[in-house]
Amino acid sequence: MIEQWQRALVLAPHTDDGEFGCGGTMARLVESGCEVRYVAFSIATRSLPDGFAPDTLAREVGEATAELGIPAEQLTVHDFDVRTFPERRQEILELLVATWEEWRPDVVFQPSLHDIHQDHQTIAQEGLRAFKRTTILGYEIPWNNFDFAYQWYVSLEKRHLDRKVAALARYASQQHRRYANPEYVWNVARTHGINVNREYAEVFQVYRVIT
Repeated sequence: MIEQWQRALVLAPHTDDGEFGCGGTMARLVESGCEVRYVAFSIATRSLPDGFAPDTLAREVGEATAELGIPAEQLTVHDFDVRTFPERRQEILELLVATWEEWRPDVVFQPSLHDIHQDHQTIAQEGLRAFKRTTILGYEIPWNNFDFAYQWYVSLEKRHLDRKVAALARYASQQHRRYANPEYVWNVARTHGINVNREYAEVFQVYRVIT
C-alpha cells in the first residue's frame, strides 16, 4: 500500500527523531518515487555537547536526510527551543495547518501520543489536529515510549536499513548517546521484522487511515 502514496510528510520534534522513527520507511518511500518532506522543529542548540557550533544540527539534518534521498528543498528546519514546545503550541499548530493547506500529504509520520518527551507530545497532539483529514501514523522512539501499539509494520530490505544507519551516522554531535549505536538500530529493525516473518521492519501506531 505504501507505494500508492505520492506525498509523505515526516514530523520530527528534534533533528534525528524522524530518522530513528522511520528512516527505513523514508528510504523505501523515496525509492518508490514518493515525494517525502521532512520538517524538524528544533536544532536543540542547548543540548549540544561542548565544542559544537550552535548550527551543527541544522547542518547534520541536511546531510542525514540527503542520505535518505530527500532533496534539500524538501527539508524544513525550525528553531524552537528544546523542551519549550508546550508553551508554543499555537504557533506550532499554525505551521502544521499551513503545511496541510499548502501541500495536502497522503500520509503523515509523527511521534506517538504515548511518547513521554514534552516536545514529542506537543507535535503528536497538534499533528492530529492539523492533519485529521489524512492518514496519520505514529512512529516508535523506544526509549521514550512506555506504551506503544504495534499496529502497522513496514517491511524493509537491508538496503533501506543501510541508508537509515548512514543517515544517523551523519549526526556526529549525537554519537555519545547510547541509542546512537548502529547495532542497536539493526537489532530493533531485525526484531520487528522477525515478529512478522520479514527480514527487517519499522512499526507504527495507527491514528487514522484514509484510502
